[in-house]
Amino acid sequence: MSTTVETSAEAKKENPVATTPGTVRRRGDRGLAASAVSHGILVVASLIALFPIAWLVFLSLGPDKDDYLHPGDIWGKMTLDNYSFVLQDTNFFDWLWSTLIVSLGTTFIGVIIAATTGYAVSRMRFPGYKKFMWVLLVTQMFPIAVLIVPMYQILSDLQLVDSYLGLILVYCSTAVPYCAWLLKGYFDTIPFEIDEAGRVDGLSPFGTFVRLILPLAKPGLAVAGFYSFITAFGEVAFASTFMLSDTKYTFAVALQTFVSEHDAQRQYMAATAVLIAIPVSAFFYLVQKNLVTGLTAGGTKG
Repeated sequence: MSTTVETSAEAKKENPVATTPGTVRRRGDRGLAASAVSHGILVVASLIALFPIAWLVFLSLGPDKDDYLHPGDIWGKMTLDNYSFVLQDTNFFDWLWSTLIVSLGTTFIGVIIAATTGYAVSRMRFPGYKKFMWVLLVTQMFPIAVLIVPMYQILSDLQLVDSYLGLILVYCSTAVPYCAWLLKGYFDTIPFEIDEAGRVDGLSPFGTFVRLILPLAKPGLAVAGFYSFITAFGEVAFASTFMLSDTKYTFAVALQTFVSEHDAQRQYMAATAVLIAIPVSAFFYLVQKNLVTGLTAGGTKG
C-alpha cells in the first residue's frame, strides 16, 4: 500500500500538469474569444478588400452614365447592355490582343534577362559585379516624366514608335532591374553544390543554369513574371505616348477613350474594367501557388 502511494506521489512530481484541475491549454491553442476576434478581423478585412470589386460590378450594370450618383436606382434597371456595347461596338478585342502581346512579351523577355542577370551576379565574381547591381537599382530612381522624352527619341531613331516591340523594350527597362534584384536574392538561397554537381556531370554553366537551377527557382520566376505582367498591363504614361493607333492601345489607355472633355461614359468604363480584370485574375491564378513562396524565399539571403 505504501509503495502505491509513493509511486503516485512521484508520478505527480514528474507530471505536475496532471494535478492541475480543468483543461490545460497547450501552446498555440487560443481561447474562444481570441478565435472569434481573429475571425472577425479577417471577415472585415475580406469585406474591405472585396467591396471595391463588388461596387464596380454593380455600377457596370447601370444603363446610364450618371447612375453612380444615384446607385440605389440601379436595382430596378439592371442590364448587361453595357457589356454588349463594349464587346460589339468598341475595339475591345483589338485592345485585348495588344495588351496580351505587350504584357506577355514583357514577361517573357524581362524574366529571361532578369534571370540570367541575377544568376550571373549570384554565381560569378566578375569585376564590378556589385556596382552593376547598384547601377540597375539607380535606374529606378528616375521618374517617368524625365524618361519619356529620351525614350521617345530613341524609339523614333529605331523606328519603333507605335510598335509592340518598342513598348515591350520600354517596359523591360522598368521591370528587369527589380526582377534581377529579386532573382539574385533567390539564386543565393540555392546551394552552390548544385552547380558543382552539374559540372561534375559534364554540364556547361548555361546547361547547369537551364537544367538544374531554373527548375528550383520556379517560385522566384513566378514572382518576377507576375511583376513584369502587372507592370506592362496597367501602365498608362508610356503606352499613351508611344502607341499612336487606337487599335494598338492597351487596356489602361483604352479606358481613357470613354472620357472626353465634355462627357464621361462611366457605365462603359465600369463594364470594361470588369472585363479587364478577367485576364489578370487568370494569370494570378496560374502563378499564385508559387507567389508567396517566391516573395519570402528571395529575402532570406542577400
